[in-house]
Amino acid sequence: MKFTISSENAGERLDRYLAKHCADLSRSQIKHLIEAGDILSNSKPTKASQVLKGGEEILVKVPPPIAMATLPEDLPLHILYEDPELIVLNKDAEMVVHLGAGVKDGTVVNALLHHCRVLSGIGGVARPGIVHRLDK
Repeated sequence: MKFTISSENAGERLDRYLAKHCADLSRSQIKHLIEAGDILSNSKPTKASQVLKGGEEILVKVPPPIAMATLPEDLPLHILYEDPELIVLNKDAEMVVHLGAGVKDGTVVNALLHHCRVLSGIGGVARPGIVHRLDK
């Protein structure tokens, strides 16, 4: 994405400007993109706190998402019900459901891939076949 800052936005912080104009990105994501050098102001790395003057050309490069490989793991599952189409679990409070930041294994998804061998494609690569919590 490319933006040319108008004089009307002079005095505004870069991160706040981008949060308003990049609906698909959170401020946290914008901060990480700036830190990674993926947001440039006039072709130079910048900071989230940069105060806009007007006239700057802002380039936002959003790298493609990295698919995480989810591998089967032989982990204990407390199965309440199971048939060929459905499995209901009582998940331990400490067990993470999906892969995520800092969590690369030991999840419910890893355990289900081992137990079921094949999960529905619903939910994509990191969350195959998972509907979600039914406890509330």
